[in-house]
Order: sequence, then C-alpha cells, then structure tokens
Amino acid sequence: MRKPPGLRAGWDATRPATDFQPTRPATDWLNTRPAAEFQPTRPADPWQATPPAPLQLPARAAAPRPVAATPAAAPARRPLATPAGLPHGQGQGQGHWQVAGEPGQGLVLMPGQMHIGQHVASLRTLLGSCVAITLWHPQRRIGGMCHFLLPQRQRQPGEPADGRYGDEAVEAMVQSLKALRTSPEQYVAHLYGGADTMSGTSAAKFNIGERNIEQGWKLIDRYGFLLEGVDVGEDIPRMVSLSLADGQVNMRRGTGQAPDHLRG
Repeated sequence: MRKPPGLRAGWDATRPATDFQPTRPATDWLNTRPAAEFQPTRPADPWQATPPAPLQLPARAAAPRPVAATPAAAPARRPLATPAGLPHGQGQGQGHWQVAGEPGQGLVLMPGQMHIGQHVASLRTLLGSCVAITLWHPQRRIGGMCHFLLPQRQRQPGEPADGRYGDEAVEAMVQSLKALRTSPEQYVAHLYGGADTMSGTSAAKFNIGERNIEQGWKLIDRYGFLLEGVDVGEDIPRMVSLSLADGQVNMRRGTGQAPDHLRG
C-alpha cells in the first residue's frame, strides 16, 4: 500500500533498520540454569485426594406454633370524684352538683350546687328566690354550703339526687359530714335568701321564695343544726360568703329587685 505523499517524508526520517541492536546478546540467554536443576518443591507422593466434604442439608425450620390471641385488657375505670376533705372512698358525689374544689380556692357555687370539706379557702354564692344554708364545724374547721332553687319534688324510685331541691341537697350534705366522722348537731348553720322575685298573681300562685324559706327552716330543725344567723325574704338579692379559716359568714344585701337570672 502506498503511503500518502504527506506522510512519506515522515517515514523516511525514521531510523534505519540497521540501527536496531539487540539489548542483550544472545549468548547471555545460554547462561541460564539448565532445566535439570529445577526440583519439585514437594514430592508428588504425599499428595492425596482430598475426601469430599459431607453434604450438609439445611435444617428444616420448625413451623411456628399458633399463639392464642390474648383479649385486650378492658380500660381501667376512673374513680368517682370525691368531695374535698372526705376520706378516700367515702361520701362520693352523686353528680356534678357536688363540687369538690381545689385547696385554697375561693369557690363560687352556682344554683343547684353544694360543697362540704376542709380545703377550699371560702365559699360564695348569689341568691334571689333561692336559699343557701351554710354549715361550720368550729373544732374541725369543716365548712359547707348548698344553694337550692326549689323546696322538693316528686322523686321517682332509683332517680339520682339533685341539688336543685332543698331536701336532696341538705341530705347530701349530711351524708358528707357523717363521712367526715362528724354529726349535724356539731355544726353552726346560717339561712339566707328566699327573696320575693315575682309580683302580682305570679307571686300569689308560686310563692317560691317563701316556700324555700319554710323548707330551709324545716331541714335545719330536722337534722339538728345549731341555727345562728338568718336573713330571708323581701325582694332583694343577697351575696353570701363563708370563710373556712374562721367560720365567718358575710352577707351583703343588694338594692332593688333581684335580677331576672336569680329568679327561681
């Protein structure tokens, strides 16, 4: 094959073949060690066939034993709330109207609620035609108050107690103070409220304030409380508070008629 004209000058400039000389004379190769001098490093006799390794079959995994399903544990029941100051498990409340309160709290009772215990700082409520009865144990410093709206009702068998009714509210207070290992005759009582918040024919027909006052008198007499203070009737609202530190009862009379939201 002819070389391109442009490359011919490059080929002509290469070294001639005669310039190449062997880097090592051929006689040097003859000085290598003869084959007879090579000896095996280990005689062939000791070599024996290696016995084949025994075939190891993988162990068959045992089938997992079925595990009986464990029924889920039933959620723990929350204990019923206990009114403040009562021993555990005694005098448990029958509804949200039996208010426990927090230690040192100034507890405000709404209509239909009650409290008896030793831990809150004070009890306070606002009265119209409703009636509040306060209780105080001078030696044990146990205080209580209920705020009922109506004197009583026709209670069905098995129906839970309701603090809106005077007989049921005071009965619950007595149960609680007995759970504290005290008795009603050891308590000083005050009676407040029963304002006439209706006028005209409504007052003559319902007369709720007067009926609440009469029920309060009867309950205090029935259970043997020691009555110390009374302020009832007329047509004015009243703010009543009881300090559990010393049993002091304060009552502040409002002016004018009791507001509508306090009318029984």
